Amino acid sequence: MKALLAFGGSRGDAQPGILLARELIDRGHRVTLAVSPNLVEFACGHGIPAIAFGLDTNDLLRAQFDSGPAGGPLRRLRRLRDLNRQGFTESAEELLGAFDGTELVVAAMAGEEVGRAVAAVGFASVHFFPIHPNRSVPIVPTAWGSAVPGQVNRVGWAAAGRARAWALAPDVAALCAREPGAARRPAEIALHAYDRRLFGPLSLEWDAARPFVGFLVPTEMTRPDDDTELDEWLAAGPPPVYAGFGSMPVGDVDAVIALLRSACLHLGRRLLFVGAAPSRTTSDLAVRAAVSHSWVLPRAPWRCTTAARGPSRPPCAPESPRWSARSWPINPTGGDAWKPWEPVSHCRSPGSPRPGRGSC
Repeated sequence: MKALLAFGGSRGDAQPGILLARELIDRGHRVTLAVSPNLVEFACGHGIPAIAFGLDTNDLLRAQFDSGPAGGPLRRLRRLRDLNRQGFTESAEELLGAFDGTELVVAAMAGEEVGRAVAAVGFASVHFFPIHPNRSVPIVPTAWGSAVPGQVNRVGWAAAGRARAWALAPDVAALCAREPGAARRPAEIALHAYDRRLFGPLSLEWDAARPFVGFLVPTEMTRPDDDTELDEWLAAGPPPVYAGFGSMPVGDVDAVIALLRSACLHLGRRLLFVGAAPSRTTSDLAVRAAVSHSWVLPRAPWRCTTAARGPSRPPCAPESPRWSARSWPINPTGGDAWKPWEPVSHCRSPGSPRPGRGSC
């Protein structure tokens, strides 16, 4: 079998694709993995044939923030539609260029619609959190969201799916006009790459067409090679606060680190900052571009995270769901995290009084 895997987005999107590609290759199948241009070298470094697909990770994520001046509801709706459509045509052409002889297309969440559109053969989607209509997962991401009736949740998730389809309808129609094969609806299955225990009765709602396969996170991709300095730092003092930004763009990373560091000092804690910043280590601060969550999080019980998707989202750790109770997310919005979390302009520990804006 020849498979084409579309796993555009951040490194947290690409890693499951690398693992899946490796498994298929080990079973004797031919695989091409399509990832964001900046992650092609990362995929090839793990022995996977890879091609560039979609936007560079940084461009993709920054587009969620660089939306221009504020406007009314209609203008905001048009911006949201444009955000969802960005890069669709180019991504489709890149996948079609590698499509010859493909018998199965597999796409993660960042490339699901374009993958489905080009898949005139079998199609499988890989989800890192629930987005199919369901009654169990609150559509309203607030403390009172759990009180929303299940049928309201189901209607809300269905409406969100229809809105996404509406946004992409012109591009899908244009693709079908250029490529008649794209109009055929392929056989489809949805794979849920997270632990069913995180969402209670959700698995009871879904049939075998939406199986739970667990987290796809090979440890050797994320654990740092012999980072003895960080290991010694973690062991040398009290457990730190983990602040993880993953691939999310940070306008002034030094100012964000200073803000979080000040808050941690106020709380009497050290800070481990993980994001796009040069590595450095002091007595109360360690900065790294990436770490292994399975290695670090058991040693950092307090976490301040972006609400990222995929295996890079620390609260979604299958071996310890209780972690999420001591993690408090901050605000990226858009495709990677649409929920309105606490703004990063202030920070507090869970259970502490809410401070004024701009304070710690």
